[in-house]
Amino acid sequence: MRPSPGPKPKATEMSTSDTTENKTAEAPAAPPKKRRRLGLMLSVPVLILAGVAGVWLTGGRYETTENANLKQARISIASDIGGRVVEVSVADNQHVMAGDLLFKVDDQPYRLAVSQAEAALASARLQVEQLKVAYKQAVTRAKLASETLDYQRGELARQRALSDKGVAAITALDDAQHEERLAEEETIVAQQGVDNALAALGGAPDAPVDSHPAVQSAQVALDEAKYKLSLTTVRAPADGTVYQAASFKTGQYVNAGTSLFALVETGDTWIDANFKETQLGRIREGQEAEVTFDQMPNRPFKARVEAIGAGTGAEFSLLPAQNATGNWVKVTQRVPVRLALEDVPDMPALATGVSAEVKVDTGAGNSVWDLFPAFAGTR
Repeated sequence: MRPSPGPKPKATEMSTSDTTENKTAEAPAAPPKKRRRLGLMLSVPVLILAGVAGVWLTGGRYETTENANLKQARISIASDIGGRVVEVSVADNQHVMAGDLLFKVDDQPYRLAVSQAEAALASARLQVEQLKVAYKQAVTRAKLASETLDYQRGELARQRALSDKGVAAITALDDAQHEERLAEEETIVAQQGVDNALAALGGAPDAPVDSHPAVQSAQVALDEAKYKLSLTTVRAPADGTVYQAASFKTGQYVNAGTSLFALVETGDTWIDANFKETQLGRIREGQEAEVTFDQMPNRPFKARVEAIGAGTGAEFSLLPAQNATGNWVKVTQRVPVRLALEDVPDMPALATGVSAEVKVDTGAGNSVWDLFPAFAGTR
């Protein structure tokens, strides 16, 4: 006999019912996974937007440029007088201190000039002394002439009285008149001698000898000769490094004012950073900055904005740009900004002219209001 198929459908129905119930029980666990996926999908753009917003809000605070160089004062060393170099005390790239001897020029001709000026000064003083004596002599002669004139006038008066009485001869009266006129003329000449001697003494006969113009002129000549003698010794005007002195040797003849070599002044150092004109809106004097030199890329230095240039580099170039032409093209200009390095105890020796990267802290970033320029003025 074939078994009855009746119970099997029931088992199938029960299995299907159990599966449906299990699926129904598991169905509520699906929505939390979808929500998590949706949250992750939304959080990524939000984080990106927040990062971009943060970078944008703080992006305008720092202005940077790689167009910057270290600058140090460069002094051209030259002799103020001409002569033969007899001693050289420095070499190329040697560090010197202010007042150190650099070189000497032959001083023998200038020593002779000093001796000659001293002799001229002594001669001028002697001449003034002679002028004083001549003045005294002129005064004495004028006094004698005046006394003689008084005597001759008295003698003339006596002869006239005798002549009126008929006692004296007419010739005696004529002689008396003649002598009186001679005495008057001698008195005039003597007074002119006094005036001349007084003028030679500058109108001050009792003044010191060294106050006389001739002596003062000789004294100036002596001072000038001594000054030129002092210029035969050339010393360093400041602390620095001797540069381009490899061919400067003893025996070389130098002319006054001709540049011989350079002294890079290490005590005067600054940074010239050429910022674009579009970067200068927030840069101000006194702002802090950070400088990194290509020579030492791993060591930043602190600096401070000292001054902003009065014009662009093109404006002060040898051949300024002429924009009044038909083929003009707008080019972003650069303006030099000077920065002063802060004192560093162990400041390394940096070569002047080395490249640097400058980052200026303006202290203010972008604002949300910058996104809405129409409402920026209503804040």
